[in-house]
Amino acid sequence: MGQHQHLNKTAESASSEKKKTRRCNGFKMFLAALSFSYIARALGGIIMKMSITQIERRFDISSSLAGLIDGSFEIGNLLVIVFVSYFGSKLHRPKLIGIGCLIMGTGSILTALPHFFMGYYRYSKETHINPSENSTSSLSTCLINQTLSFNRTSPEIVEKDCVKESGSHMWMYVFMGNMLRGIGETPIGPLGISYIDDFAKEGHSSLYVGSLNAIGMIGPVIGFILGSLFAKMYVDIGYVDLSTIRITPKDSRWVGAWWLGFLVSGLFSITSSIPFFFLPQNPNKPQKERRVSLSLHVLKTNDERSQTANLTDRGKKVTKNVTGFFQSLKSLLTNPLYVMFVLLTLLQISSFIGSFTYIFKYMEQQYGQSASQANFLLGVITIPTIATGMFLGGYIIKKFKLSLVGIAKFSLLTSIISFLFQLIYFPLICESKSVAGLTLTYDGNNSVASHIDVPLSYCNSECNCDESQWEPVCGNNGITYLSPCLAGCKSLSGIKKSTVFYNCSCVEVTGLQNRNYSAHLGECPRDDACTRKFYIYVAIQVINSLFSATGGTVCILLIVKIVQPELKALAMGFHSVVIRTLGGILAPIYFGALIDKTCMKWSTTSCGARGACRIYNSVFFGRVYLGLSTALRFSALVLYIVFIFVMKKKFQGKDTKASDNERKVMDEANLEFLNNGEHFVPSAGADSKTCNLDMQDNAAAN
Repeated sequence: MGQHQHLNKTAESASSEKKKTRRCNGFKMFLAALSFSYIARALGGIIMKMSITQIERRFDISSSLAGLIDGSFEIGNLLVIVFVSYFGSKLHRPKLIGIGCLIMGTGSILTALPHFFMGYYRYSKETHINPSENSTSSLSTCLINQTLSFNRTSPEIVEKDCVKESGSHMWMYVFMGNMLRGIGETPIGPLGISYIDDFAKEGHSSLYVGSLNAIGMIGPVIGFILGSLFAKMYVDIGYVDLSTIRITPKDSRWVGAWWLGFLVSGLFSITSSIPFFFLPQNPNKPQKERRVSLSLHVLKTNDERSQTANLTDRGKKVTKNVTGFFQSLKSLLTNPLYVMFVLLTLLQISSFIGSFTYIFKYMEQQYGQSASQANFLLGVITIPTIATGMFLGGYIIKKFKLSLVGIAKFSLLTSIISFLFQLIYFPLICESKSVAGLTLTYDGNNSVASHIDVPLSYCNSECNCDESQWEPVCGNNGITYLSPCLAGCKSLSGIKKSTVFYNCSCVEVTGLQNRNYSAHLGECPRDDACTRKFYIYVAIQVINSLFSATGGTVCILLIVKIVQPELKALAMGFHSVVIRTLGGILAPIYFGALIDKTCMKWSTTSCGARGACRIYNSVFFGRVYLGLSTALRFSALVLYIVFIFVMKKKFQGKDTKASDNERKVMDEANLEFLNNGEHFVPSAGADSKTCNLDMQDNAAAN
């Protein structure tokens, strides 16, 4: 008898161990799959940020329109955030995450599709220089357009080509693709972390979330490497003979293989979705759910009898909930601390998003760096710096056991130090390039008050030049000319990139003694003084990023302490909606619109409309870009000081030490911030002390 009982216990124990192992394996599989999805979403986000300037040139659109395309990710996110927050935990979460990854991948591939339908990229819409190989042409006049092949096509053909050329509305596919990516990304964070919180062992969820976000850092690393590599490749690589391309990656018309990045990230996202469709909904039901399930089973008969009454009660509860929602919202909006905090984080995040969206353009236009160099340098600088700053900030807060007011003061201190370092960026603005016809007269002897309608000089007035043409050449006097014709050049030799123009009359009158009045294709490089400023800019960027990141993302912890406990979820959800709408969507648009105001030369599309900007006034660009970001950050700092003053009065005499659980929430927010693919790197003028949007969604979903 005893032996029989012993065998039964052994069998039950083996069965229990088997079930435990199966459940444990299911949870580990979920963690592995979720790690890949985190890498995928961060990769897609960083690829979009690095490609925005390339997209602007490829589709011949303005910076403000490119900013709208960038903000479409947040639009897509907002469309489904309510559905995910409310219904997500009630449905099959792994499958929903899998569907999200699938949609995210589809959106990335849709973003790349226009490349295959637009025809070849024409970096010079008006003319093409086609000198015969190793030939030298001498002309009696400077009518260089005799050696240029003008596209004199019929209006019908031009109108037909408009549909396939850069100036068409095919950028709408990029807009919709990025919006789809935003829709697909929404369930990954909220449902993934809520799933971990439900089925992880007690006290292990923080470790899992930290590990998850640390693994997710691989995404930005891969993104920066791929972005730098693809930016070196010509957009039509594999379709055209690259030896016939006469522009280089440092040319303002250069477009890299932007579409390759979206194809890679899209395929990676789709691949990462596959495991989720084979995972169980509940690998290990929590104890409380088992008790609820048992109670429901016992009371099943009674529930069936009172079904009609319950339906009536539910209707009353819905009405009560709606009324309660508006009362709760009113309570939030009449809370001065909460309103101030929403406003100051909105200003911080707007500065961050707007700056990061255009930092690659800034480095190209201000310091003459190619897109590939800018991508690589930014990745090498910011990833280790931010990671170091985040963990350093967390260590300081734990080491000194700072109170909530102390944490806010610490964050303010690091913000002020970072802000002071940002002011150093202003002296590092380079002078505008010497461009005849934009910043100088065509003879190169005098500066001009305005770049609009600069009159021709006697050195090129007889040349019958097309003033709208953009085929820049660099004279051996260090001045850039809009075209060989406007430089007064009368002969040329060489082929493609090595083409050299000679006997350039506008170069001649600048007083060169060697009488070698030549020019070569491309803009003149930045001088040594500007190059030195760039190295200082990089060093300041490292220090600025470190102090910005050290402050950490304390907003989750602050929000839950400045509102009533029952309003925590609503407070974080409302904060997320405000930040995404006014920060994520609008900031890239108004940053881009102001940057457009600094453009000196616009391209012309095949349809005759204004296209992308070819060259900016470097001084105005720097002042606008840095000035707007600085103004937003300064306003946030003023509000932050007022916020701490009011907060200190409210919590005076109270125990505001952060509990271990609250520090765990803050640590998870910091780690999540590191992996936020859309708003990842603190750029020049950006403040990394921003609330992570996904963490707020997570709290709302729970």
